[in-house]
Amino acid sequence: MNPPSYQQQTRDLIDGLKAVCASHGLGNDGNEYKIIVQTFLYKLLCDKFAYEMKRACPALAGVDDWIVGWQALPEAAQQDLQDMLPAETPRLTADQLIPRLFNRQSEPGFARLWDDTLIAIAVANNDIFAVQTDDGEKVPLFDRLSEYVTGSADKRDGFVRALFNKLVGVSFERLFEQKYDFYAALFEYLIKDYNKDNGGKYAEYYTPHAVATIMADILVPQDTRGTVQSVTCYDPASGSGTLLMALAHAIGEDHCSIWSQDISQKSSSLLRLNLVLNKLVHSIPHITQGNTVLHPVHKVGKSLRQFDYIVSNPPFKMDFSDFRDDLESDANATRFFAGIPKVPNKAKDKMAIYLLFIQHIIASLKPGGKAAVVVPTGFITAASGIELRIRQKLVDEKMIAGVVSMPSNIFATTGTNVSILFLDTTNRDGVVLIDASALGEKVKEGKNQKTLLSHAEEQRIVDTFNAREAVEDFSVVVDHAAIAAKNYSLSAGQYFEVRIDYADLTPEQFAAKVAAYQANLAGMFERSRELEGEIAKALGGLRHG
Repeated sequence: MNPPSYQQQTRDLIDGLKAVCASHGLGNDGNEYKIIVQTFLYKLLCDKFAYEMKRACPALAGVDDWIVGWQALPEAAQQDLQDMLPAETPRLTADQLIPRLFNRQSEPGFARLWDDTLIAIAVANNDIFAVQTDDGEKVPLFDRLSEYVTGSADKRDGFVRALFNKLVGVSFERLFEQKYDFYAALFEYLIKDYNKDNGGKYAEYYTPHAVATIMADILVPQDTRGTVQSVTCYDPASGSGTLLMALAHAIGEDHCSIWSQDISQKSSSLLRLNLVLNKLVHSIPHITQGNTVLHPVHKVGKSLRQFDYIVSNPPFKMDFSDFRDDLESDANATRFFAGIPKVPNKAKDKMAIYLLFIQHIIASLKPGGKAAVVVPTGFITAASGIELRIRQKLVDEKMIAGVVSMPSNIFATTGTNVSILFLDTTNRDGVVLIDASALGEKVKEGKNQKTLLSHAEEQRIVDTFNAREAVEDFSVVVDHAAIAAKNYSLSAGQYFEVRIDYADLTPEQFAAKVAAYQANLAGMFERSRELEGEIAKALGGLRHG
């Protein structure tokens, strides 16, 4: 019998950690995700340290206990070995590693020992791994996790022992050479209970992998891979970073830096974990927790920093009523050129916050830069208002490269139809409009229906867009003037040609077809009369009470 795959072992680990939380009264608790994510991060840091140590000193990989072998080296050799580690390697001591702590789990106060270890690791690695808030404070890497368990010290010790029993069963050391595709699926599994698409909750939403892939493959086509160097990639509402990771993978992790801002504490901690998984530790100092719309933190002097690439799936609607009027300032006049949405009187949580994010993205895009933004499909055809003014700018200034209208239910937990705007400030050759709404397979996911795109369908969208190809009833390439003439509509369907099929008929064939149509209509009229009678009879039988 073959051993379980690494993917399965890792899923088993995540499920095991969740089971430990549940058995100690923390299932679906607000702190559960912190325990799972931070324990997983601790495991990653330990295995990453071991992996880099063995790479720096291959002899350690050949001994039964590499920690003993490391500690047996002369002090100067130990220091030399530490100095050889890549700058992005976490710094740990032997006593902080899982095998050493595992051997001490029978000691009283084991939970406190682990908490102290986590805090010590956080302090030692603060410069590399800490996320900042928008007011400059650094968010600690770890909390004292056992303190989320209420009850006696013995109960907390038992909880931590149970966690360690799960951690020793799998090693990530051999997986650090894996590429994004493996970790993307793993990461989705890890966070699926903690980062759901709740629609109205700011920044706590999740972008399907298919959408992230399409955006990255259009922004960075296959034939340009390896040529993009030293670029900046930004998401002003990053969530857990799915879009940024796909983009970084397309560009190359060593050829880009990641920048983000997101108000959610949860999203920031998940994004940090995602960066560690994807060899993007060098970008962690650029991750900021804070309100992008109200207090954008990435600036050069007093001006917004501008980026080479921007990807985003911003929240569409939310209650921003406490801050909305603060945006009405001279300082924001240029950034929010099309206006600031009003707060609906009867539904404050329906304020169209995404319109502010689109404008922020336009202001944050470098000359020559590219962007991809998820929007409600209603945005691309709205006849007036802020939506129209934004589209006018994108079209008149030839910033819009194309739009892909996605199938309904591409997001499992919202029925809002979505489209993806592609911006390219170098595009001068018309706009690619794709109607992909008929693609995909409908499946049930819990109580919701979801549309799944096959790999071939994803590739069809990407290939058609990048080839700027017109395909009947699927895609069209339209010049900017034609779009302006149709009130700046970006809906592909409005530009498809109406086809009229012609056929040569004899007089007899023509007469036969007309007779068939008349007979068909007569039948329908007759059925209509019958239904009218049935409806009238049914209404006449209705009685009060």
